[in-house]
Amino acid sequence: MEVKENVIIKLTFQFALDIIKYSEALQEDKKFVIANQLLKSGTSIGANIREAQNAESKADFIHKFKIAAKEIEETIYWLELCKFSNNYPKVDDLIEQVKNISRIVNKIIITSKQQ
Repeated sequence: MEVKENVIIKLTFQFALDIIKYSEALQEDKKFVIANQLLKSGTSIGANIREAQNAESKADFIHKFKIAAKEIEETIYWLELCKFSNNYPKVDDLIEQVKNISRIVNKIIITSKQQ
């Protein structure tokens, strides 16, 4: 039996690794507050999606994905602050990554509600 790769888990794990790297760069620049906020929200997206894989019910699964969707919005907020602030490293790739993740997460939520 072939095990199908879970794309959203893979994408959110890679995104979390990229957020860690970006946050470390911010910490080196002594931008601790934004670095910590971004680290928390950016890594919790994948954590909630991982948790959803062992949901107790369909409602629990959807709930975990909705939490992930909220964390995505928070992460976009912090990344956009970085983008439009002076002296912050470039974030365009991270914004593109998280918006792609957002589209997939929202599609999973909608599809799960219809089943």
